[in-house]
Amino acid sequence: MVVGAFGILKAGGAYLPLDPSYPEARLTFLLEEAQAPVLITGRSVGAPIPSGTRALIVLDDDGRLVEGPAHPPRAFPAPTITPKNLAYVIYTSGSTGQPKGVEITHASLLNLVQWHRCAFKVTERDRACQVARVGFDAAVWEIWPYLAAGASLHAPGEEQISEPEALRDWLVQQGITIGFIPTPMAERLLPLRWPASTALRVMLTGGDTLHPYAPADIPFLLVNNYGPTECTVVATSTLVPSHGSGERLPPIGFPIKNTQVYVLDESRNPVAAGDCGELYIGGAGVARGYRNRPDLTAERFLQNPLSAEPGDRLFKTGDIVRYLPDGQLGFLGRLDDQIKVRGFRIEPNEVAAALNEHPAIVQSVVVAHEISPGERRLVGYFVPGSQPRPTLSELREFLSARLPEFMVPATFVVLDHLPLTPNGKVDRAALPLPDGANTLRDRDFVAPRTEVEKAVADILAPLLGLPQLDVEDNFFALGGHSLLGTQLIARVRQAFGVELALLHVFEAPTVAGISVEIERLLLARLDSMSEEQVHTLLNSAPPPDHERGSQ
Repeated sequence: MVVGAFGILKAGGAYLPLDPSYPEARLTFLLEEAQAPVLITGRSVGAPIPSGTRALIVLDDDGRLVEGPAHPPRAFPAPTITPKNLAYVIYTSGSTGQPKGVEITHASLLNLVQWHRCAFKVTERDRACQVARVGFDAAVWEIWPYLAAGASLHAPGEEQISEPEALRDWLVQQGITIGFIPTPMAERLLPLRWPASTALRVMLTGGDTLHPYAPADIPFLLVNNYGPTECTVVATSTLVPSHGSGERLPPIGFPIKNTQVYVLDESRNPVAAGDCGELYIGGAGVARGYRNRPDLTAERFLQNPLSAEPGDRLFKTGDIVRYLPDGQLGFLGRLDDQIKVRGFRIEPNEVAAALNEHPAIVQSVVVAHEISPGERRLVGYFVPGSQPRPTLSELREFLSARLPEFMVPATFVVLDHLPLTPNGKVDRAALPLPDGANTLRDRDFVAPRTEVEKAVADILAPLLGLPQLDVEDNFFALGGHSLLGTQLIARVRQAFGVELALLHVFEAPTVAGISVEIERLLLARLDSMSEEQVHTLLNSAPPPDHERGSQ
C-alpha cells in the first residue's frame, strides 16, 4: 500500500485507499463514485477484484510489478502538480445513506507533515508504527510525516494489534519511538506496566473521546489529538497531563499550525468564554470538498464570516465544544446523530438505509448505546413486514454484503412500530433497551444450564451490553471484538483462576464453547495438583455467590 500510494503521488496523481476487508459491492461503489481510472492491488491481498472497466496493476509484497501494462514506459515526464491539486480522497460514512469522499490537496497534506515533524521533532533515527487500517485517515498521518523525515515505518501483525499486552511487547521489542494508537486501544495500553527498556517517547492518540488522563508512571508522553477527515486528520492537539484540572475528560487541545478554530452559536457568532457552541475549523487543513457532491460541499464548507480573505472557508464540524480556562477546547458531544464506534465515524442513517433494503423490513432506525465509558454498541431497531422475519444470522449476512464490519449493528430489536415525537420524528429517547423479549435471535432462547455457563453468561452480558445471553449466542456476532476479548480473558482469570486463550474465543465464541474450554482448563489444573493441594484449594474456596454465578 505504501509503495503504491507513494508511486501515485510521485506520478502526480491522487490516491484512494481501499480497505480489502470491505464488501465487494462497497468497493465497487467507491471506485465508480470516485471515478478512479486505475486500480492498484497486491498479489497477496486475497480480496476479490471489484467489477468495472479500469486499468489493473498488481504488485508483489516488495512493491514490484506483477501485472500491468504490456510495455510500461521507461521514463516519465516530470509531474506538473501544484499545491491545489488533490493528494488523496478518503470516504467516510454519509448521512444520506451513501459514503462521501473527502478531497485533500497537497497543500493540506504538506501542512500536516510539516507541523508533525516540527511538533514532535521527528528525525531519521525515529522508528514509527503503522497500525491504522488503510481506509482510516489516521493511516495518512502515520505514513507521510515519517517517510518525509527519513524515519522508518514498522507495521505489527494482526496478532499484535488485537491484544494490548502483545502490542506493548511488540512496541518495546521493535524499539518504536513514536506512534499513533487509536483511542480505544490506547486506553487499554496506558494502565499496563512498561519495562525500563521502552524506547517509546511519544504515544499519539485520537479518533474517539479519550477518558483517562496520563498515568504518572508511564515512560512516554501521551498526546491527545482531534480532527475530522475534512480537516486533514488533525486540527487540534495537546499533551495529556497526569491529572485533570477540574475537567471530567482530557481536553482536545489547541489548534495546530496554520489552523484556526471558532466556537459559534446558531447564528454563527462567537460565544462567550466557557459557553458551549459548535466548532468551526479554518486554515490550511480544510479539504477541497466532497468528491462529486457540490450540494453537500456547499452545506458543510462555508465562507468564513470572520475573515475578509476571499475563498477563506470554514468547515462546519457538528461537534459541540467550549473553551476551557487555559484556552484549550473541551469536547462535549454532537449536534446530530453522527457517532463514533471503535474510532470509526458512522452516520446511523447510512446503516438504516442498508437495513431498509431488506424485503422483510418496513422501517428502521439505528442508534448507539454506550455500555461503558468509550465502549459503544450499534443497535438496529426495525418494524417487520408481512414476509417471514429474518433471523439474526440472515440479517447480519445481508448487511455484511453491503457495509464494513464496524457498521453492522451488534444487536437488532424487533418493534411493532417506531416511537414518534409530536412532530412526527423518531423519538430515539423512547426506544426500548434490548432485552430477552425483543432481541432478534436465530432460535428460541436457551438459558445457561451449568454453573460454569451461568458464570460465563454473567461475565459476557455486561461486556456486550445485554441483559442475558443464550448458551449459543456468538460473542462476535453480538458486537464482540479483540479488545473486548482481552477483557473477557481477564474476567475469566479473576473468576476461575485459569488462562483462557484468545484463539479459543475465536474458535468457539459462544457461552457453551467458552464454558467447555474453562472446564477443561479447570480439570487440567486439578490433574496437575497433589491430593493435599486439592484439599487445601477446596477448603479455602469462598462460598458461591449466587447473584454473580458460582466461581
